[in-house]
Amino acid sequence: MSDLHAAIIGYGLAGRFFHAPLIAATNGLAVATVVTSDPARQAQVAQEHPKARVVASPEALWELADHDLVVIATPNDAHAPLALKAIEHGLPVVVDKPLGVSAAEAEAVVVAAEQAGVRLTVFQNRRWDSDHLTLVRLLAEDRLGTVMRYESRFERWRPVSSADAWRESLPPERGGGQLLDLGSHLVDQALVLFGPATQVYAEVDARRGGASDDDAFVALRHASGVISHLRASATTAAPGPRLRVLGTESAFVLAALDSQEDQLRAGKRPDTDPEWGIEPELHWGRLVTGEDSVPVPSERGDWPRFYALLANALRDGEPPPVNPRDAVATLRVLDHARRSAEDRRVVTLTA
Repeated sequence: MSDLHAAIIGYGLAGRFFHAPLIAATNGLAVATVVTSDPARQAQVAQEHPKARVVASPEALWELADHDLVVIATPNDAHAPLALKAIEHGLPVVVDKPLGVSAAEAEAVVVAAEQAGVRLTVFQNRRWDSDHLTLVRLLAEDRLGTVMRYESRFERWRPVSSADAWRESLPPERGGGQLLDLGSHLVDQALVLFGPATQVYAEVDARRGGASDDDAFVALRHASGVISHLRASATTAAPGPRLRVLGTESAFVLAALDSQEDQLRAGKRPDTDPEWGIEPELHWGRLVTGEDSVPVPSERGDWPRFYALLANALRDGEPPPVNPRDAVATLRVLDHARRSAEDRRVVTLTA
């Protein structure tokens, strides 16, 4: 069985460290082409994926006829336009999160894919974080009782912004800021765990004075009754626990962030590292009931699962790893969160 050939548009953080290594590590997939006009990044492709062809522009990519899927790993404001181009050319497409800079933009991409009969999915890789998978297991085992409050954080201490980083320099309407970046993961995980949100309250600030927001808090009331408190921040001097989930029987508290991003940045790959995704006992969470606290072995992180599921979807017609309409739902929550922050009020989501 020959490999499915993937083209990756963009070779920055997402393209180089997330998508290319995971594709290369997946049976049945191969990195065939990378689109980048940057000479330094072209050299990186040649060294890291010597069998891959490099082209300088998406326009050059569309002229080639030997790809089975396209991965869009560009700055956020290019996600939807490039996805529409891929769909126009009949190419299955993976879009790094977020699918667009607004729910309306993302909805247009989903509708175009449905009308064209083209496969579309979104790289919500943190559905396969160790901490998230561990919580999914605990909920399935009913270890917490009825969940009342879900607290999830991506908090960092970066008091000086980087002018070279587009996520920190572009305004929200062009895809910059913590709310759209890490907030896409936080909201997606909350909706996957506890279902649709009915109300949103948010506080969004640019504390370092730039064009993009760098500190965001979002509170959701889910139709299921659970309340989610979500925080994405680059300006938190004392980060809180990654997860704190409060139930009627016990709580789950976990401090450490999943290690798969660090592993990829260090050049490791899941097909060659036998310890991939395994969290040390020091990073395990704890099940807490008042004065009592016991460690909870962490599930193995499994970002490679995304591309394994995608390969199955493309070959056998199975469902995509992430339904693109989930990405629209996430962006709808983020749109309402921004409106809530601007108006300083709770916003109700309509069905």
